[in-house]
Amino acid sequence: MAVDAHAAEKRAAAEHAAGIPEPGMTLGLGTGSTVAFLLPALARRQLDGLVCVATSPATEQAALALGIDVRPFDEIDRLDLAIDGADQVSPGSWIVKGAGGAHVREKVVASAAERFVVIVSPDKLVEAVRAPVPVELLEFGLRATIRSLGDVRLRVGAPRSPDGGLIADWWGSGGAGAGAELDVDPAELAVALDREAGVIGHGLFPPELVHDVIVGYADGRTETLFG
Repeated sequence: MAVDAHAAEKRAAAEHAAGIPEPGMTLGLGTGSTVAFLLPALARRQLDGLVCVATSPATEQAALALGIDVRPFDEIDRLDLAIDGADQVSPGSWIVKGAGGAHVREKVVASAAERFVVIVSPDKLVEAVRAPVPVELLEFGLRATIRSLGDVRLRVGAPRSPDGGLIADWWGSGGAGAGAELDVDPAELAVALDREAGVIGHGLFPPELVHDVIVGYADGRTETLFG
């Protein structure tokens, strides 16, 4: 697919989602290439009283540069809405995030929101959750954590998470390659990863967090799933 067509898909989904927030709302802003199209579309609306929190320094800086009111999350105890991209969207509404390493903050924001809207291009729709699944690891006891988890690989040269965690990927108990269907149910894997003390967080977002998935197409059309 041409780069311009792929960008048009992301733009269509993002601009549709930019029409959802209302004046006076508290809004969580995600991280990534699709959210990059959301920010200018949101700024153009100039919504009175809109207060945002950002899931990464990059999003915060970009939003502030556009005149969007971004506050520290410790000043806000709940969010009306959160909008973010995704790396995978399965038919069962399991979402995989974390290509940019901000998945723990993204999950915190999604969990705090009354409504979590995911914006994607069609290539993010998958028949089943695939490897790898991003994880954020505590540096203390790292070797023991990796040994316990199995096939987990640190991202070589990757920056730490916004909160200082190490970014890695879980590739499956059988050492599956990129794009291979997971050899475990996502719900079981989420429980197993949550059980590990050295895992700060992972990129599996359960269906109960997801309210809408907006898919954008190159011709400007959008489709809303699970809404």
